[in-house]
Amino acid sequence: MDATARCVDHLADVVAISVAAQQHGLVCLDAAERVLRAAPLWNDTSGSDEADRMVARLGRQAWADACGSIPLASFTIAKLAHLAASEPDVVDATAHVLLPHDEITRRLTGRRTTDRGDASGTGWWSPTTGTYRLDLLDLAVPDTVDESWLPEVLGPTESPGAITPTAAEALGLPSHVVVGPGTGDNMAAALGLALRPGDVALSLGTSGTVFTTSEHPTADPSGAVAGFADATGRFLPLVCTLNATGVSDAAARLLGVDLTTFDALVLDAPPGAGGLTLLPYLSGERTPDRPTATGVLAGLRPDVEPMHLARAAVEGVLCGLLDGHDALVGQLERPPEGDHLLVGGGARSPAYRQVLADLTGREWLAITDDETVARGAAAQAAAILDGSTIDEVTARWGRPEATPTTPGDGASGADRVRRAYDELRDRS
Repeated sequence: MDATARCVDHLADVVAISVAAQQHGLVCLDAAERVLRAAPLWNDTSGSDEADRMVARLGRQAWADACGSIPLASFTIAKLAHLAASEPDVVDATAHVLLPHDEITRRLTGRRTTDRGDASGTGWWSPTTGTYRLDLLDLAVPDTVDESWLPEVLGPTESPGAITPTAAEALGLPSHVVVGPGTGDNMAAALGLALRPGDVALSLGTSGTVFTTSEHPTADPSGAVAGFADATGRFLPLVCTLNATGVSDAAARLLGVDLTTFDALVLDAPPGAGGLTLLPYLSGERTPDRPTATGVLAGLRPDVEPMHLARAAVEGVLCGLLDGHDALVGQLERPPEGDHLLVGGGARSPAYRQVLADLTGREWLAITDDETVARGAAAQAAAILDGSTIDEVTARWGRPEATPTTPGDGASGADRVRRAYDELRDRS
């Protein structure tokens, strides 16, 4: 779970809780609502073979039209299909399937519910129609599932109810605490950023994401852009990579330097890293879909220096995400003309900020607030408390403080850097 946020209205002495958690997890409960096994993490790729099989059965365009996304190994439906193949006894005993935030909501309220944002990452719910697709689930677990397996999907400000007396006692909270529908971590981050159509957010954590909010659903048959729903009633097209700041952390460790020194090395190095190019698939990759890939370093020469490796790591991470940005823009009805926001741990890095501005030739606003997801969860809770829409709450609260970064001298080499990266990606 990324954050559980509480928003308190002191005048009314009312409390609401909203839960935001990582997408794509899988919680299996038996008929007595007991958890049957540990939930696989969102980035578990063990279901890659099952994902490929399901995509081949239905076809890429049909999958994109059905649920907005192509079910890659990290999607919940691939995890469930892998569980059915590797642990059939667990699936046989399963009576209910939830996501991590749904399970927390169940323990707080006694109800099995989810929200449209998290539901859209399962691979068995349609953002376009707002309905479950049991025919898709049947590809994962044939002749097994009916509606009783699945939680009710709540709207953006629908509450599953107040916490139970048992939960209130365990948490030391008053019994009138109201619980929000919750959502996925990226959807909550969009709320915390007060993201509007036309804005783009690029998140640099251990993994990376690029996303925007849109009035219209997307359906990308390439699988690069996931056509998620957001937590306001709109849509959240998103590209995710498995490799981001974990790559630069690994490079800093190899160089034997701390992150401050690492940033200095990056900024001292020339654009293009002296001819070094890093394909940063250290943990496999989700976009492009290469779950068994490894990293590739090309262009080593006798004059290589530590600063070149540092620069290549940052350029490789950002080039991968900018490929995602290009795919995202290609799915939108019009180019995004609003703010471009950099968030996550990488937003605190002067090196990542400057190289990103140079590679794109535009200003980026770095949001260094660690609690963006919690802020979004709190906005959802506040909307439930006072009867506002979430848009009204996020407009009142505004956006966390941002640090602008504009392109510098390195912008002149951006095309060459992106071209070298593309060539290495395509031949690896």
